Amino acid sequence: MRRWSIGIVGGGPGGLLTAYRLEQLAPVPPRVTILEADTRLGGKIRTGSFASLPARYEIGAAEFYDYSTIDEDPLRDLIAELGLPTLPMGGGTAMIQGRLIETLDDLAFVCGSAACDSLVGFDRRAKAAVSPREFYESTAAADDCGQHRFSHSLEPLAPAARRFVESLMHSDLATEPAATSRRYGLDNYVMNDPAYMRLYCIAGGNEQLIDRLAGRLAATVRLRHRVERIADGPGGRLRVDWQTASGPGQELFDAVVIALPIKPLAGIDFACPDLAAGLGRHLAHHDHPGHYLRISMLFERPCWRAWLKDSYAMLEAFGGCCVYDETSREVEASHGVLGWLLGGTAARDHAALSDDELVGLALASLPPASADARALLRETRVHRWIGAVSGQPGGFSARSLDARHCPDPVGHPRLLLVGDYLFDSTLNGVLDSADYAAGWLATMMADSLEAA
Repeated sequence: MRRWSIGIVGGGPGGLLTAYRLEQLAPVPPRVTILEADTRLGGKIRTGSFASLPARYEIGAAEFYDYSTIDEDPLRDLIAELGLPTLPMGGGTAMIQGRLIETLDDLAFVCGSAACDSLVGFDRRAKAAVSPREFYESTAAADDCGQHRFSHSLEPLAPAARRFVESLMHSDLATEPAATSRRYGLDNYVMNDPAYMRLYCIAGGNEQLIDRLAGRLAATVRLRHRVERIADGPGGRLRVDWQTASGPGQELFDAVVIALPIKPLAGIDFACPDLAAGLGRHLAHHDHPGHYLRISMLFERPCWRAWLKDSYAMLEAFGGCCVYDETSREVEASHGVLGWLLGGTAARDHAALSDDELVGLALASLPPASADARALLRETRVHRWIGAVSGQPGGFSARSLDARHCPDPVGHPRLLLVGDYLFDSTLNGVLDSADYAAGWLATMMADSLEAA
């Protein structure tokens, strides 16, 4: 029995999960080669550390979504299967006008009773529009062909209530309410209710998921291999051309899976006209860039516990940003690490500033209760994720799973795409996409065995 040779372009979570699922599902173990342009595997899952103390912080994906209270959660099951311990995360606090908002009474005191009543009405409408089951079963955050944007749903809110909701959601959306659909906006609002989902992280750093996956794979991994071109090869195979520091190279594969974000995907040259046209349609449908920017700081001690009592809180600075107490993941830590997550246009526009300027702005955003933070500061890190996620996963109109994953099903059924932007911009969506692509190829392998 001939083993298929499969090339996977991209060594982020999508590429690794596709390889993992292929090795589980294929009727005959394929020869899998992962081609990654970077010097490391993992993509947006990345755990960093500071130089002066062994203090960890999340550079990329800060948390995972737990849907197990509603139904099956394949990602949660996989993390357990890999033997990785997890910690719950929570945060119901917002800081508005320098005041802590934990209850509706707090909101009424700070923003007025009209804003409070307006928010209660919005909350009721949002949860009537999207039930926990509908939230769980959604395969694409697209509705009404994009005619109704999330900004329209915010229009009935009182001005102070609208500012509160936008601040609360800005770092989740990674875009602006007018640039995404009503349904995607509502999904990102209702998920703050534990009845819809909960949050957790991997104890000791989320990048352990990457390390554990890579350790389980039989695949060949080639780092610093930037794929530049994909063309038809002899015998129905696909030729992948790449560039390395030592020069160009190429290889023939029976099938190719491209697990890249939109921007690097758009940089690949597809030699076949039909395939290039299919990719063009795919990019036009899915290119809705979202932006993140992370500012992480190490302090001598956590001076924020009077107001930041849980894993994270929301600040109104930068149009709304999330501030993580990274040391809530390290039970025995005596130092303190804060991480600011900026989203949308604030992340994009501030990315041009220097690291020092960004650190200054982040420190200035802290409430008065953290006035001594600057004196306790030891180290800082800034990471820019501009255009790295989707502000409208699935596009503004729903496509079938086949159409999302295979841009040229007639001429090139063995070239597939994998990405979180095809589902919901979460790691759960990455796994759904990887499962679909792996199942597609495993079925084709089984059919070829029967035909032989």
